[in-house]
Amino acid sequence: MRTPRLAGLGLVTTAAVALAVAGCDNASTTPSGAASAPAPTASSAAASAADPAAASQLAAATAKLDQESFKITVTSGAGFKLTGAIDAPHGAGTADVTATGPNASVNIKTLLIDQDLYVQIPGITKNNSWTHVDGSRLPADASIGLRPDQIDPVNTAKLLSSTTDVHSTGSNSYAGTLDLTKAAGLAGLSKVTIDGYGQAASQVPFTAGLDAQGQLQELKIDLPPVNGQKTEPIDALYSGYGAPVTVERPAASSVTEAPDSIYKALGS
Repeated sequence: MRTPRLAGLGLVTTAAVALAVAGCDNASTTPSGAASAPAPTASSAAASAADPAAASQLAAATAKLDQESFKITVTSGAGFKLTGAIDAPHGAGTADVTATGPNASVNIKTLLIDQDLYVQIPGITKNNSWTHVDGSRLPADASIGLRPDQIDPVNTAKLLSSTTDVHSTGSNSYAGTLDLTKAAGLAGLSKVTIDGYGQAASQVPFTAGLDAQGQLQELKIDLPPVNGQKTEPIDALYSGYGAPVTVERPAASSVTEAPDSIYKALGS
């Protein structure tokens, strides 16, 4: 059975983990009938009504992620970590993802240049080589770190477009709820995972913070429980705005095309 801390986060697809580490306990999908927390009541939602000015400020901050380079670190408890360096204006970036379960751990590296996605998956990619993945064959909710046409691993700007009640909680601090039923594939959350949250998926709390320059600094998503057990939140930290990001295309001699088995495992 997949543990709650990994069940809510698909930034590394469980299929890829299963390919890389045979017998990993985290490789099964969340049951669609999993127990979930009740959605917030109407009275609690009304207590934090939407603030158009706050929503505008947060939207402006997330829009900057498409306009300059930045670094990102995403965690979900002790079992998941992604670090990335993104050059959004040039469509290039690198990401390093580590997922750890009770009996196994896997590290996946991705490198993206324009429409070319290269991956290193233990057990699939040979040492010091890369596997080239055809982005057009990836399912909408499959991600192994980076993917073409989604340079931000969390797809933050689109994710926050599913908010319903953004409001200020202090200087450069915001909160609200996300309707994850409108966000399958964003932040690596598959439709199967979101369906498993039941009614709670439509009102998932989040908080966000900006730095002194109005740039997004942190986004925290408090995911609903799975099977009655607490799920670790997704915590994304953004930094290094405008710093140079170097991404070099691998030498052709070190690249092989992804076999059909990878696409099948990812659900395409």
